[in-house]
Amino acid sequence: MRKTLLEKTADKLVNAFINNKIIAPLPLKFTKKLSEAQKLRKLCESKISDPIIGFKAAGTGIPVMKKLKEKKPFYASIFNKNFIKSGQKVKINKSTLGIELEVCYLIKKDFFSSKGTITMKNVSKYISHMAPCIEVIGYRQKKKGIKSFGDLCSDFGCNVKFLIGRKKKYKKIDIGNLKTNIANDKIKLSVDGNTNTVYINPLNSLKFVLNELKKDNVNLDKNFYVFTGSTVGIVAISGKGLFRGKIDKLGSVKAIIN
Repeated sequence: MRKTLLEKTADKLVNAFINNKIIAPLPLKFTKKLSEAQKLRKLCESKISDPIIGFKAAGTGIPVMKKLKEKKPFYASIFNKNFIKSGQKVKINKSTLGIELEVCYLIKKDFFSSKGTITMKNVSKYISHMAPCIEVIGYRQKKKGIKSFGDLCSDFGCNVKFLIGRKKKYKKIDIGNLKTNIANDKIKLSVDGNTNTVYINPLNSLKFVLNELKKDNVNLDKNFYVFTGSTVGIVAISGKGLFRGKIDKLGSVKAIIN
């Protein structure tokens, strides 16, 4: 039986993901609309044997959402190969979009057996730890710029690497108004941000992802991470070297870009 365009496209993208290759741009059919991009994302993710360690919220900046005429963010799976410790090296290329600073949560596997909707009142009971993290984002295609959420969603959520700082046992803090900063002294870069830019706040972003997982009947049967979205937007990587990210009350995280 002949493969469909969706299947052929998924095979090419999965091969690029596994072997760290850059391919030709995906057909517009799978990037223009988020609904079509979701089909490609889910098919690609199903073909990866590497363990899923968590999920990222993407498109969490409300101004960007309005600009691209979307009503809500989306989520994507994060695989073990793309999850590394703070201070490690990340290789970039011409398809790299930038670097982000985020809040991440470690969620108890009890979540998967929970009943009903996750709300702001009950979400905290499923959180084990929290931490600052850096995400490097980019395509596996010869492509630049973002014209739609479909661009990001279709290509494994555009995740290249996540680097996580020291985890802290979860406690309730004013997560919706924490100052953040990402800097690289070598290239004289310093970008300030705030957790209130993340889909109202990181807990609200977490709530969104958990409810989407319920809708999609996802069950990892283990503890997992949720990365809630950038507090500084997408910061262009104009030079290499050590990037330091800091989130008040949470701590710091580092990435060496080369």
